[in-house]
Amino acid sequence: MRVLLIKTSSLGDVIHTLPALTDAMRALPGIQFDWVVEEGFAEIPTWHPAVAGVIPVAIRRWRKNLWQTFKNGQWRQFKQRLRDTRYDLVIDAQGLLKSAWLTRYVKAPIAGLDKHSAREPLAARLYDRAYPVARGQHAVERLRQLFAQALGYEVPAGLGDYGLDRSRLLQAGTGAPFVLFLHGTTWVTKHWPELYWRQLAERMIDQGLEVHLPWGNPAEKARAERIASGLDKAVVLPKLNLAGVAKVLASAQGCVAVDTGLGHLAAALDVPTLSLFGPTNPGLTGAYGKSQVHLAGDYPACAPCLQKKCTYQPTAQDKRRVDTEREWPMCFTRLNPERVASQLSALLPAKEHP
Repeated sequence: MRVLLIKTSSLGDVIHTLPALTDAMRALPGIQFDWVVEEGFAEIPTWHPAVAGVIPVAIRRWRKNLWQTFKNGQWRQFKQRLRDTRYDLVIDAQGLLKSAWLTRYVKAPIAGLDKHSAREPLAARLYDRAYPVARGQHAVERLRQLFAQALGYEVPAGLGDYGLDRSRLLQAGTGAPFVLFLHGTTWVTKHWPELYWRQLAERMIDQGLEVHLPWGNPAEKARAERIASGLDKAVVLPKLNLAGVAKVLASAQGCVAVDTGLGHLAAALDVPTLSLFGPTNPGLTGAYGKSQVHLAGDYPACAPCLQKKCTYQPTAQDKRRVDTEREWPMCFTRLNPERVASQLSALLPAKEHP
């Protein structure tokens, strides 16, 4: 059986789909998936044994210059690739109009979430088979249920398995034990204060661990350099692609992450990870897997607000208690470095660091 899967973005969403592939592979031996995914994440599907082919799209880039997209033939080539392969089923795991629109070029039954379950209910009108999946569950579990209904098997009991072979990423001679700080994220409000990262780095180094800091853009690189400044055992890594970050993660003793896609990658690789949440709620899209601990800055006045811009006005008491210039957003003051260091030390593998 050959299935076309459409799940284009984001990084976390792509990773959340992997356990559903594992379920399907075990329930239906020999099943193969071709995966339509945004070009920036095209490497991830290749890591799963049930994926036979990856079909990159560049919807984000194409939308910025539609004329050039049609002129250079990229759109025509994408459509032709879908038409040239015979599929038994298409699963739109995105539940958006843009993803449902991509299914119209395939001559096969189309399955997806029904109008009560999809993020954009109109998308369900384009499906031949629309399935109900209750909201209020973690994204991984919702996808497992969608695949099980679309392909005709029962969802296996227990925690989903990402199906990745971590041993393929392990590097020989990785050196001193280290923890990885995933400090970069998209929303300003999801950033743990830089002051706290610095203080946590000092605490981890005092425990005999190195601290490694990846980055993906100039702003993240500058922040990593400030966190590491003057600390002999704090290492700012070179710029890495997803495969490079995965290799570093696979060798780490543990990881501290804000609400970021790379935190989900850490979970997929079964790396003990402490994830820090301020304005967002880990219940629906937090890191999913073994050895995953979520700390939520449940500030009583506002968190989780789910806002990209913090509108909280600090009180006079707040200003006396913390440095509101450097300890911000306020919700993260509930997750100070002392608390995070204590939780991280308990999470790290026993007796694997000095």
